[in-house]
Amino acid sequence: MQTSSDRHEYPAHWEADVVLRDGGTARVRPITVDDAERLVSFYEQVSDESKYYRFFAPYPRLSAKDVHRFTHHDFVDRVGLAATVGGEFIATVRYDRIGADGTPASAPADEAEVAFLVQDAHQGRGVASALLEHIGAVARERGIRRFAAEVLPANTKMIKVFTDAGYTQKRSFEDGVVRLEFDLEPTDRSMAVQRAREQRAEARSVQRLLAPGSVAVIGTGRAPGGVGRSILDNIRDAGFTGRLHAVNKALPEGTDELDGVPAYRSVRDIDGPVDLAVVAVPSAHVPEVVAECGAHGVQGLVVVSAGYAESGPEGRELQRALVRQARTYGMRIIGPNAFGVINNAPDVRLNASLAPEPPRPGRIGLFAQSGAIGVALLSRLHRRGGGVTGVTGVSTFVSSGNRADVSGNDLLQYWYEDPDTDVVLMYLESIGNPRKFTRLARRTAAAKPLVVVQGARHGAGPRGHAVRAMRLPHATVSALLRQAGVIHVDTITELVDAGLLLARQPLPAGPRVAILGNSESLGLLTYDACLAEGLRPQPPQDLTTAASAADFHDALARALADDTCDAVVVTAIPAVGEGSVGDAALADALRSAASATPDKPVLVVHVELGGLAEALSAAASTAPQPAAGPPPAPRTARPAPNTPSGTPADARPASPADARPAPPEGARLIPAYPAAERAVRALAHSVEYAQWRRDVADPGKVPEYEDIDEKAAAALIERQLTSGQGLTLDSDAAYELLGTYGIHVHRALPAPGPDAAAEAARTLGYPVALKATAPHLRHRADLGGVRLDLADEEQLRRAYAELTELFGTPEELRPVVQRMAPRGVDTIVRAVIDPAAGAALSFGIAGPPSQLLGDMAHRLIPVTDREAGSLVRAIRTAPLLFGWRGSAPVDTPALEELLLRVSRLVDDHPEVAAVTLEPVVVAPHALSVLSASVRLAPPPARDDLGPRTLPAY
Repeated sequence: MQTSSDRHEYPAHWEADVVLRDGGTARVRPITVDDAERLVSFYEQVSDESKYYRFFAPYPRLSAKDVHRFTHHDFVDRVGLAATVGGEFIATVRYDRIGADGTPASAPADEAEVAFLVQDAHQGRGVASALLEHIGAVARERGIRRFAAEVLPANTKMIKVFTDAGYTQKRSFEDGVVRLEFDLEPTDRSMAVQRAREQRAEARSVQRLLAPGSVAVIGTGRAPGGVGRSILDNIRDAGFTGRLHAVNKALPEGTDELDGVPAYRSVRDIDGPVDLAVVAVPSAHVPEVVAECGAHGVQGLVVVSAGYAESGPEGRELQRALVRQARTYGMRIIGPNAFGVINNAPDVRLNASLAPEPPRPGRIGLFAQSGAIGVALLSRLHRRGGGVTGVTGVSTFVSSGNRADVSGNDLLQYWYEDPDTDVVLMYLESIGNPRKFTRLARRTAAAKPLVVVQGARHGAGPRGHAVRAMRLPHATVSALLRQAGVIHVDTITELVDAGLLLARQPLPAGPRVAILGNSESLGLLTYDACLAEGLRPQPPQDLTTAASAADFHDALARALADDTCDAVVVTAIPAVGEGSVGDAALADALRSAASATPDKPVLVVHVELGGLAEALSAAASTAPQPAAGPPPAPRTARPAPNTPSGTPADARPASPADARPAPPEGARLIPAYPAAERAVRALAHSVEYAQWRRDVADPGKVPEYEDIDEKAAAALIERQLTSGQGLTLDSDAAYELLGTYGIHVHRALPAPGPDAAAEAARTLGYPVALKATAPHLRHRADLGGVRLDLADEEQLRRAYAELTELFGTPEELRPVVQRMAPRGVDTIVRAVIDPAAGAALSFGIAGPPSQLLGDMAHRLIPVTDREAGSLVRAIRTAPLLFGWRGSAPVDTPALEELLLRVSRLVDDHPEVAAVTLEPVVVAPHALSVLSASVRLAPPPARDDLGPRTLPAY
């Protein structure tokens, strides 16, 4: 590696995998002395024009001196990075630190010249943009703050790389050369550009996996049965529109097909490109398969093989090696231990999964980390009767297994702009990059509903998922996800219930609910359920059991036309007797009335009315349905779509899911639920999400306060962290730091004896409070360790004697004296930085409400003024702040300002690892912070602020 004359060790932390514009991947790493041959080979494949643009003159080959210069770096003043695929260079970038006169220099010079060279075959893939992000991050790490680049005017592609990056820059033209200078400090625009490129690249990488033009199933058995053969049959029987190949290295010589599907002994034998390989071989043989796929140019892998991280430490190492190997060839992986993928788009029709029958087409995107849960979700969405009747369909489905590479974040990037997906449902057992997930979730939820259920909420995640553990409790994580617009539910039943409603009905304008039906009792149950979920129901309208379809139609039409109603729940029970309403007639009546007012949601609560649910769901899909076709041919008689004897894909018999009657033109599909509680809970989720959509349109702002002294706070933090280790500040230092942000804490003077207590009281002024601060008594007024409103020295000395008599010596009690604050409501304010999830601000009522009942509200930092207001009102005990039972309302504006100041402190200074203000007494006209603690620590690495990278393996 580097020679002894080099000034720094090889910086392995600069290595990274990146997703390029076309969805492929490349590895970025420092160039070393061992790369001489690779550099020469790379340069030989660059066109003369590109060489001219790089060196401003004909430069057919590199001299030995050039090779030495471009491969020997000190990793401080001279740095070179290469983008590699298959171990070979496809692009390089380097910087050289320069002084004010443009000559080579060392620190403290903070400017460097930067230059790129991209192989012609890889130009247009976004390689230079990715390298600019990484070389910029390296330069900032080494104290370089500005780049300069000289570019020929004809080199428009490279000029565009620099100008589109979003950095603050200057441009000049001298001696026939364009000179660009730009600061490397990230700006809002540069971050927006970076994230937009990230979204396009990661969405494209998922699209390549979900919409391949050709698929090879590797590991297909010669006889029916087995994982590989089952997936092959499922792809064929779903009517895949592309080319399908079977691969099995044990095929006898001369065997060229399996059930009509072209068969090969190796993927390398396939004539033509293969976009997606489904790998179903034992894990010991997977490396050989990956190498063959990489050599053939396969774009992505779905690895259903097991025996990886889920099996223990040895399997985890195999999984890491698998990811590294696949990325070497620019491939992305779903899996290993995956259940598979499904794409119901009519121009794809891919069922590369172990699901024997694909779900009906629709507009729900479904992601499950667990194959078993994926099966359960597909089954619930597919079936009629039992559970949620009235089924909707799926646009795309991914079960990621161990989630070693492609994750829920990648799917969010894809679904965000997928025109075929209106609702996203996700089952997550771990979140690999919580900061990124929250950012992507907020953006996705602003465009379409995102419903999430988490498994492994109260313990370690599956062994197959290699992710950092979050320190935040599940309740906090749930609150932060809801702040990001995520509809966070507790069970997969709720996941499906909410998804059905959101896929079929409009969002409600508010919480006002009309209830009507032919059962008074069922109406009352629905009414009670609405109250329990925080909705505002109107008194139920009982149509009686004699109600006809026309009665239902008229009642629903009136309710929907009522301006005081935002949603309608229809309850229905079976009617017995001559003239009772039939299922089909009732469904038609409800659909007819609902279609006349398309901006209000309608739900049905039914009791044992399978026929009604079927009629309401019509074709059981949110997508337009084709006309009924002939019965499907027997499975074994269906030839592959790409064989000469095969039936063209568009002439295939319709699947059973397709062969259902189409709904009436313009009809609304009304979801039906077997229980009032489930319907109302789904509606409550929809109401909460609709309110979030309205709120996010005006998120508020982070206010500026003139009395904040950011520089003084930074200097104090730097002094305290001279040791480089985390520490809890003593009271004086903590109060000084808080004071720089306008947060003033009431002084508390130590009272090691009654005379010291009396002296402290005279200093502070009466009335005072006497408090024991020992850990077992701190903030526990209920135990008697606090004496309030002591008006004079006699009362103080008496209280001191009582405390020491009851609880022990002054050394054990650690008593302090504090001036009395105005009476009010005791609250608690906390801020904490979780290395994985980010900084969170929490608020609650001090004492039992927060400690015993967990009644705390949480928001991600930085908090806006609107979010501070909602934080105060989000706790269940918030009425205590607003005049509950005749008490005086407290000064909530002052409380909101305090929350905003704490948020600013933590956001401005990532070294502030935790802040606790307890108690904060909020009175009718002011507040008082009576105690505070601050913990400092070196700031955690922010993987969401650096250059684009895939998770390291």
